Amino acid sequence: MANEHYFSETPESELIFRQIRVPLAGEMRDLTTSNGIFSPERIDVGTSVLLANTPPAPPGGNLLDLGCGWGPIALTLALESPRATVWAVDVNERALQLVRLNAEKLGITNINACKPADVPADVQFTTIRSNPPIRVGKDELHSMLEMWLPRLEPESDAWLVVQRNLGSDSLHRWLEGTLPAEFSVVRAATNKGYRVLRVRRR
Repeated sequence: MANEHYFSETPESELIFRQIRVPLAGEMRDLTTSNGIFSPERIDVGTSVLLANTPPAPPGGNLLDLGCGWGPIALTLALESPRATVWAVDVNERALQLVRLNAEKLGITNINACKPADVPADVQFTTIRSNPPIRVGKDELHSMLEMWLPRLEPESDAWLVVQRNLGSDSLHRWLEGTLPAEFSVVRAATNKGYRVLRVRRR
């Protein structure tokens, strides 16, 4: 387990399920997590800040949770927008298994939990929500955002939460300097040491 990370594709540790009770979409929900993923005990602080500082999900279209983990953002999007298609994307197969399990437990049928390569190339998104995996390293993080943010539909927003002491302000500057001219980046909220960045495609 010492060399295992939540961004490992296939965790090697023995799968041990864990039951937790968390607030999602305005109600307490009983869900399943496990070892070998990010924040298995609770909804982490960054994700909580993101969920508390973003508008309701669009009612339709394709919605993306990038780096979904066990699924708190994706499950919230699916509960809020039952007519939308939610893409829960992660490299960690165990995390994706948990998203599917929790969706079934909650009676959710509009989530596709899959690896990045399994999202059709022509799919564009009416929103992107992400607590991105900062610890994968700057190059990998930048490559990921350069791949997915341009898939926003026009007049749509991406919402990213990043811890201030892990480089939220430098990421903000990088986004402004890297994304095409039709994108704007603003700091939408600051709370509990985290920044919520809003990336809008005009």
